[in-house]
Amino acid sequence: MNILIVDDEELQRNLLQGFLEKQGYLVMAAADGSEALQLFMEHPIELALLDHRMPEMNGDELLARLKDINPALRVIMITAFGDVDTAVRVMQLGADDFMEKPVDLAVLLERIQQFEEKILVENDVDELEDILDTGDLPVRMVAESPAMKSLLSLTLRAAATPWTVLIHGETGTGKELVARLIHLLSPRKDKPFVELNCAAVPENLFESELFGHEKGSFTGATSRRRGLFEQADGGTLLLDEAGELPLAMQAKLLRALQEHKIIRIGGEKPLPVDVRIIAATNRDLRQMVEQGLFREDLYFRLNVIALDIPPLRRRKEDLQPLMTFFLKKFGIRADFDGKAMALLAKYNYPGNVRELEHILQRTLTLARTSTITVRDLPPEVKNYHGSGGSGDLNQRLAEMERRMIVDALEAADWIQTRAAESLGISERVLRYKMEKMGIRKKQRKS
Repeated sequence: MNILIVDDEELQRNLLQGFLEKQGYLVMAAADGSEALQLFMEHPIELALLDHRMPEMNGDELLARLKDINPALRVIMITAFGDVDTAVRVMQLGADDFMEKPVDLAVLLERIQQFEEKILVENDVDELEDILDTGDLPVRMVAESPAMKSLLSLTLRAAATPWTVLIHGETGTGKELVARLIHLLSPRKDKPFVELNCAAVPENLFESELFGHEKGSFTGATSRRRGLFEQADGGTLLLDEAGELPLAMQAKLLRALQEHKIIRIGGEKPLPVDVRIIAATNRDLRQMVEQGLFREDLYFRLNVIALDIPPLRRRKEDLQPLMTFFLKKFGIRADFDGKAMALLAKYNYPGNVRELEHILQRTLTLARTSTITVRDLPPEVKNYHGSGGSGDLNQRLAEMERRMIVDALEAADWIQTRAAESLGISERVLRYKMEKMGIRKKQRKS
């Protein structure tokens, strides 16, 4: 990172320059604003440390002129101790941070490293822009929030490696989308991308689904069948809902990952396969290991690179761009008034981006005009008052999950396949949750 120090005190300039050069940074120093502007035009400066009180051109004026030339420049303003009003003003003028004199060098280094990481993340996201707009992705990935930018940066770096990736995120956050992006960014992009929803496969068919079978190997095996490992050879295999893998199957999957070979059911000859595995889940596999529900050795094999997708409630900066994307996708022109937008921003979206899409579909379909007001929003948005309530977190989450399932079943006229699809889960998982929660047809909403 190239750093410019501007301070009329020679001792302060030399102190900061010497310290930062020892940390490996390329540092230039100027005694006043005019010299600073000249250096800035001659060198690619990424961060400027500006003294606020300087003769002729003070820090405010220099900040404004530097930002006019390069709005992306990061600036730390150095102010007098306790000068709160000045600190507030320089932040309003566009400074990214401020520090008080005397400067704590350890704190300064920490903040510079944070800026450096942000710049690297921004560069990664810029590199991804063309790919994010490609038609190869089923949905446009929106990343205005720092959390999503950080995720995309990690995704870019992970994609270039051959290692397995474990993607964790709540339902509706876009785990499959991230997996497809990894494949598109990887050296395997011209090879197959194959996905398996582990929650949708009957336990007795898992082995055949993954490894294939020979003709006559079991009743109904009328011909040889290539499993998903063979179909994905040279490419990527996504194991979606990996937490639903039966324990008996986990050992066989682990062996295939370790040996890079499979044996079809009824076969004798091991077949070499070259497949990159991406696993995705909304469950806590570490906790499942402790409960004896997931093999620890398989967990470590899958969790070489971990990506956590933030829920929509933690990336509200992406809400408006997501809405713009969905309106364009639907081919609908509409405006949301201020109160409607305020309620949409306050809502916590337990179903994440998928739920936002469904809310917009309902709202736009039923609205009588192209201007969306509060009365057009669905009840769960209009009546939302924050998490509130009594009980611990697990209890409140269970109540929310139960309410979502009952709502989905009633909206689908209790047709479980349709309800499962709207919730983004398999019918098998839905039936399991209904049995566990004691949900029956005609039951009133809880």
